[in-house]
Amino acid sequence: MAPKAKPKPSLPATKPQTPPLEDLFSALHRHSENSQYDQVVEVADQVLLVAPGDEDAIRCKIVALIKSDAIDKALSTILASESLPIDLKFYKAYCLYRQNKLQDALESLNNLERSLMVLQLESQILYRLGKMDACMQNYEKLQKLKIDSLDVKSNIIATLVSAGRSNEIQGMMDALKVKASSSFELAYNAACSLIEKKKYAEAEQQLLSARRIGQEMLMDEDYADEDIESELAPISVQLAYIQQLLGKKQEAIEAYMGIISRNLADASSLAIATNNLIALRGTKDASDSLRKLDKLIEKDDGSKFFKLASGLDFKLSHRQRESLYSNRLFLLLQTNKMDQAQELASALPDMFPDSLTPILLQVAVLVKEKKVSKAEEILGQFAEKFPEKSKPVLLVRAQISAAAGHFQIAADSLSMIHDIRHTPATVATIVSLKERLNDLNGAAAVLDSAVQWWKDAMTEDNKLSVIMPEAASFKLNHGHEREAFKLYEELVKDHGNTEALVGLVKTAARTDIVKAESYEKQLRELRGLKGINVEVLEKTSGAKHVDGINVGKVEVVEEVKKAKSKKRKRKPRYPKGFDPANPGPAPDPERWLPKRERSTYRPKRKDKRGQVKGSQGAVVREKHDVSVSNATIGSSNGPNHKSSQGSSKGAATSEQPKALSKSRKKNRS
Repeated sequence: MAPKAKPKPSLPATKPQTPPLEDLFSALHRHSENSQYDQVVEVADQVLLVAPGDEDAIRCKIVALIKSDAIDKALSTILASESLPIDLKFYKAYCLYRQNKLQDALESLNNLERSLMVLQLESQILYRLGKMDACMQNYEKLQKLKIDSLDVKSNIIATLVSAGRSNEIQGMMDALKVKASSSFELAYNAACSLIEKKKYAEAEQQLLSARRIGQEMLMDEDYADEDIESELAPISVQLAYIQQLLGKKQEAIEAYMGIISRNLADASSLAIATNNLIALRGTKDASDSLRKLDKLIEKDDGSKFFKLASGLDFKLSHRQRESLYSNRLFLLLQTNKMDQAQELASALPDMFPDSLTPILLQVAVLVKEKKVSKAEEILGQFAEKFPEKSKPVLLVRAQISAAAGHFQIAADSLSMIHDIRHTPATVATIVSLKERLNDLNGAAAVLDSAVQWWKDAMTEDNKLSVIMPEAASFKLNHGHEREAFKLYEELVKDHGNTEALVGLVKTAARTDIVKAESYEKQLRELRGLKGINVEVLEKTSGAKHVDGINVGKVEVVEEVKKAKSKKRKRKPRYPKGFDPANPGPAPDPERWLPKRERSTYRPKRKDKRGQVKGSQGAVVREKHDVSVSNATIGSSNGPNHKSSQGSSKGAATSEQPKALSKSRKKNRS
């Protein structure tokens, strides 16, 4: 064996020499200029080893981490530096904004000076929170700073569209001194405002213009074709949405499926296209639609909240995210996955606390589970907590209560809606519900209240002439003749219509005959009733139906008769090759009858040439023997095949052809 090599003595470890601080800052500046963010972080750490707590090095490191999308590391660096006398609140707010912790980000900006950067970030946070009015106030402050940024101007237009203020778009664009053709983002936002105004044809043309502008701009910047399609994907989705709004369902479905199948769009555009496609399908292919949405929605680990995949929580607006969750809940209800539906419904109110939709979805789940009382309780609590949003909630409560037979709760819910409780439709519904409860006094009180409200109302579209006749008719039908008489009398004096006068005569006939006769004289006489004796008419048994009544005939002019009698003569169609001049022999008239039924039919004679001559007894005995052998073979061909072994050889030989024919039939089957 070869001797083992002796290990060489290890040299003492030498500590790498740190470059001078000036060289480190020079390298830091060089890497920052070249956008080499990983090297910036590495050099910044070296600076902090030499000079712990250096403000410039910390800021460079945080910015480099943000630029390289390492948001978690950037926030950790900020939190580790909070003990230092460095103001990093703006960077902290931005990192929280990128992590979609919007409320925490907004709180981090509270004590900061309203600088340009702070106002822009705060506007973005408010936009993501759906607080468009507050966001617009910030942009108005930015306008006063006279910022000449096309991105900021595009954001202002987008905020107005999202706030539902599309009518102000053109004025704002004039004030900002921009046109829709200035950039494809502005053209896109202008098209969205036209969609809000329901000018779909103009919006479509504007979107096509936006796509053309975007293609030209991005091609000038040397974008690849796939990158251009990804950048302009929102325009393609919006064009498909216009087809959907125009009722062109098939074209919209094909457009959405094309966007999804190419998979070149950004994650937010793909999510919107998927959501709109599912909305177009409706209940068709519910399971497939649910699988598509499940790819976009996932649950946080160890939390009851849900989140969207691929960072969609950060990319989609408040309304878009709510639409995705709502559609998923509808599909869960459609596919009867009640456990998952209940889990999602309980999480949505906390995820969208200022929205009405989660409450309505939660109620839908409870109604599906036949827990109507619990649904009524939740809706009532929400109406008390948010009176400004109570109208749709109370309408839903009234509907589900009426459907469940809870008529009192339904009537109370409608009575609590101050905007519509005196309208004819609402009054009629409440009265009908009171009648079902046999609360006639309550129904009369509702009508009296409505009549008094319309008397006091100073509106052009007054419904008193609609409410009063119904109130009078109701009171007349339920035995309140005197109150009905007052209402009809007031109607006749104020409006003077014939229907009210008829009702007044009918009502007075029950209470005061003299007044009834006096009012009856105001009615116009009908034509043909002057010569009729009413007393004699009352004694008759009524009109009788008489058969055979001659109906007056209308004479028809001779020319008209001749015109009617003339019929169009059509040329007969003959078979191919048939000569009508030489038709030949006439066809057999019995050709459709069976041959045995024709007069020319003659049955065939039996062939007696093969008969055996001899004594009659011998022939009979032979026939008897053959029939016995046939019976034996017939029984052997039954289910019990063993019985065929007992048959005689002669019988088997004589019946062999029959056995072979049966086996061939079996082979065919």
